[in-house]
Amino acid sequence: MAKADQIKALIRCHAEGDDARFYAVAMQVAAQAARSGHGNFAQELRELVDKAKAQSKADTSAQSSRPVPLAQPRGELAGLLTVSYPKTRLTDMALNEPLDKQLDRVILEQRQRERLLSHGFSPVRKLLLIGPPGTGKTMTASALAGELGLPLFTIQLDGLITKFMGETAAKLRVVFEALAATRGVYLFDEFDALGSQRGMGNDVGEIRRVLNSFLQFLELDKSDSLVVGATNHVDLLDLALFRRFDAVLEYGLPTRDIALEVVKARLALLDTSTVDWEAAISSAMGLSHAEIARACEQAAKDALLNDTTVLETKGLVAALDERRTMRRKTI
Repeated sequence: MAKADQIKALIRCHAEGDDARFYAVAMQVAAQAARSGHGNFAQELRELVDKAKAQSKADTSAQSSRPVPLAQPRGELAGLLTVSYPKTRLTDMALNEPLDKQLDRVILEQRQRERLLSHGFSPVRKLLLIGPPGTGKTMTASALAGELGLPLFTIQLDGLITKFMGETAAKLRVVFEALAATRGVYLFDEFDALGSQRGMGNDVGEIRRVLNSFLQFLELDKSDSLVVGATNHVDLLDLALFRRFDAVLEYGLPTRDIALEVVKARLALLDTSTVDWEAAISSAMGLSHAEIARACEQAAKDALLNDTTVLETKGLVAALDERRTMRRKTI
């Protein structure tokens, strides 16, 4: 019969609308039932999955001819923004409790923004995300867009920042005009490229003008869009930026409990009954969420390529240790 991890994986897949993964887990349950001597149940489950797949395929075919409204950057914006429509949710993320509460509050205020505005209050919508690489800052922007059903616009800094005097500020104006015209989540990733401190040793006049323009545009922005700045180098940011944002959210490396949550979520489709979790999590400490997730994926693929769905502790620990070695080499 289905194991606890498989049941949780089924519920998670259903909540995320990930049909392909849902069916894969269901077929694993069927195979396990067959091995346990429950042949009739296994056959019924396979038939239900096949029927659901056929129905889903028919529904997809029927909907494929319907026009889907998508916001696509055009003209000048085409080289400044990319757009996506994330399905990510906050429940997909492993966050500490204070950060989780902060993001829940942002979502709540955005969903109740009409009520707040009618009483003279503005919902939180300008967020500065700070912390080490791989701790979930970019994923947070996707989750906010997914929760609110909004497009995620990512600002392309290579197209925004140029060597020509005044051109970057003009492009910034175009971006902020787009913010007002199309509601969405606008992500300025690697934000320190725009918001570095004025007066630094390598500062030039053009960078000062760009930062001053950004501060002005951000101050004047009264749109319904969410503005998200994310940086790994908070120490480089100009202090004037902080008061322009409604909230500063700080991300850190995962605790033992969060690391365990990340590992179990990534390995939910494998048999982890023999894994020594204490040894695995000890190897995971000091790594970011992204590094832990990649190590888990590597260990899972190694197991599958060795024709087994049973994950051994030594394989998982080896993958985590390899990530740790890679981290040392980049420091």
